[in-house]
Amino acid sequence: MNIRSILLLLCLVFSCDVFPASKYAIPATDEGLPGAGPIRRYEWFQNLWDRKRSGWAKLVQQDQGALVFLGDSITQGWGDTMGGSFPGVKVANRGISGDTTRGVLIRLREDVLSLNPSGVVLLIGTNDLEEKATPEVIADNLKLIIAGLKKHSADMPIILCNVMPSSAAKKRPADQIEKINQLYFAAVKGDAQVTMLDTWLLFANDKGDAKKPEFPDLLHPNKTGYAKWAAALRPLLATHGFVETKPDTFHLEPGYMSLFNGHDLTGWGFRAKKTFKPTFTFDGKKASNDARYVAINGRLVVTTPPEGRRVQQLWTTREFPENFILRLEFRATPNADSGVFIRKPQLQCRDYVLAGPWKDLKNYKPQEWNEIVAIVKDGVAHCTCNGEVLNAEFKVPPTGPIGLEGDRGQMEYRRIRVKQLD
Repeated sequence: MNIRSILLLLCLVFSCDVFPASKYAIPATDEGLPGAGPIRRYEWFQNLWDRKRSGWAKLVQQDQGALVFLGDSITQGWGDTMGGSFPGVKVANRGISGDTTRGVLIRLREDVLSLNPSGVVLLIGTNDLEEKATPEVIADNLKLIIAGLKKHSADMPIILCNVMPSSAAKKRPADQIEKINQLYFAAVKGDAQVTMLDTWLLFANDKGDAKKPEFPDLLHPNKTGYAKWAAALRPLLATHGFVETKPDTFHLEPGYMSLFNGHDLTGWGFRAKKTFKPTFTFDGKKASNDARYVAINGRLVVTTPPEGRRVQQLWTTREFPENFILRLEFRATPNADSGVFIRKPQLQCRDYVLAGPWKDLKNYKPQEWNEIVAIVKDGVAHCTCNGEVLNAEFKVPPTGPIGLEGDRGQMEYRRIRVKQLD
């Protein structure tokens, strides 16, 4: 056989599917693919995409029913077990470094939906900016991703994280990230299946960029950054039943009376705005009639309103004319806004470090449990948070109920109790 014949034979061999491309490889062209905008095809990314997806295909049965974390390098970098941040939770990390919203959309069915996930935590969009996609294109792809998740399951909780801050030096300027997050919110506004988590404000500095102590390269979080993300997610995961699934074992101190029994809303209800008279009572019910207030394992949860903000109050059905001490603990998601009503005036109770008005509290613990104590004597309440004074002379009426407000974000209260003073 001459050299010409050998070369012809080799051409025929390699033009056939003797060595076919992996079924998990990036499609060679954009033709027929869903969505719009960039699909990365750098050699390193093609290799990573194929390797990750081929490996996950072998774990489909093992990862059935997992809580799926879906995204790019920020998600991938958290590790297979999300750094052990959620003990006891079956998790599956489906982040691919360098991925875009369109890339996630293309692989959604095989990498995520095939697992029949019990929930999805989604963070995606920053790499689209580096590839010069517009916020509008990015948001349109996000809508298709959300639609695919919802079509697969109408009950599966979806936590949509805001695109985290970065830097113009990384081709991710703050104004463009803010625009994406605004469009993301508009895309899911009013959808009770999707909860937005403000992971932009959580990490942004006063210019809207990432902070080096948490994002050393101004793009990827370090251990400190991941710990803050985990803390921000934990209250939402608790509400959806992934973590903190056991009842609170707290025992009342001598002389105190509990205002919340931990398992339903007995003793609480809504009141008319004008007359302030009770309109609904929720004795024996685990949730208010609009599901905004829910009793879950010792926590009275004020859920995140799908419309972004909705001011609403839940009140005790009894009133408190005597001098008393009110003690309770609260936990807030990033930038959550709420309040505690003492008889009727509102003491601001928020994620203080972001939402204020007391941004410089030294003892406040973001996204952890904090204690408020209000000592009410002769029409004046002395109010503290973790021992720091919020208001030393908070004037209150002679009598009235205790109330909890919901506004934006998720707030949780527990161990709500009073002690009558002589």
